[in-house]
Parts: sequence; C-alpha cells; structure tokens
Amino acid sequence: MAKRARKKSARPIGNRRDFEGAAALAKRMSGESERDSAAELRLQSLLRELDKYDETEEDDGDSGQDDYDSSGPRRRWSDELG
Repeated sequence: MAKRARKKSARPIGNRRDFEGAAALAKRMSGESERDSAAELRLQSLLRELDKYDETEEDDGDSGQDDYDSSGPRRRWSDELG
C-alpha cells in the first residue's frame, strides 16, 4: 500500500503562550523577502491557527468571570472536606 503525502499544517494553539510564540514566528516569517513554497504554506497554516485561537479567545472573553462572581468562593480540587 502506497503512502499518501500528508499535508503538514501548524499544530493547534492551546494557550496564550503558544499564541504569542506563533505570532512572533509569523511576524518573523512574513518579514522574510525570499520564501520557498513550503515556507509560504507553513506561514498560511500558522496564520489560520492564529485566527482560530483568536476567535475562541473572543468567545471565552464574553463570559469572563461574571459566571463565578455570584456563586461564592470556588473550591480547589486539593481542598479536603473534613
């Protein structure tokens, strides 16, 4: 069975630290005047992942801490009932 060429894309961005690193890389890559087609595809994939993360951050930012303010103090999993 022949192997299929796998389309390489940027890995998903899971947190703010990943987002900042990816944004810095995208900025650096976009500043390069000579890019080969593989680098261009990687940059486009990275920009798509940045957009996806940015959209989820905007959705999460709408709810914020307002949901937890009226529910009283929150307990940590490490707190023991005793």
